Amino acid sequence: MIKTLDKQGYVKICGIQNVRHAIVAAQAGSDALGFVLAPSRRRVDASLVVEVREHLTRIGKSPRLVAVVVNEHEDALREIVELAQPDVVQLSGDEEPGVLSTIDATVCRTIRVPHGSSFDRVQGMIDPWLDHDNPVEAVLFESYSSGHFGGTGKVADWELAARLAETYPVILAGGLTPENIMSGIDTVHPYGVDVSSGVETDGIKDPDRIRLFVDRADHAFQAMT
Repeated sequence: MIKTLDKQGYVKICGIQNVRHAIVAAQAGSDALGFVLAPSRRRVDASLVVEVREHLTRIGKSPRLVAVVVNEHEDALREIVELAQPDVVQLSGDEEPGVLSTIDATVCRTIRVPHGSSFDRVQGMIDPWLDHDNPVEAVLFESYSSGHFGGTGKVADWELAARLAETYPVILAGGLTPENIMSGIDTVHPYGVDVSSGVETDGIKDPDRIRLFVDRADHAFQAMT
């Protein structure tokens, strides 16, 4: 397996729900902004992606805009890509690799890893998404929580993630915060990190926590080089 991301040190702020927080994250130096287009308390309409892009263009910022979807029908996926024109589609449900042939966009795959999973088991979850004519560019590694498709704040298995990151393009997610991000990057050496609830206060994105997370993540990635 070959790592496919061009840049190690990728920082994504997910669960963006308005233009103001998108601008805060972009100005803080985030490489990507995630918009949840699936049932969730953070769910937004695809039109927000378009609106955010317009505002960011005006201020000269261009983080990648990521449409996070869960178990969408192929027709709905095509409609999302056509309307929102995201830079990346993040598949975060129970999709099968065959769907890659129908998506006209760069794709990232969320791998929700049950506690106690073996390295071989997780390899089996990842390989079909990379052994494809249109492979995903990265796999987002987070803990499995029954009945949830992400955003739970549950810390992932960093030891297992570190082993996988030696071979795969891993984006570490799950339970990351400004308080633990430097340790997480130092332990896992991922290609990137993804945060949502960890930069919230009372369930709302907190500009100060966003800035602190991005700053500390950047410092931790720089220390790896």
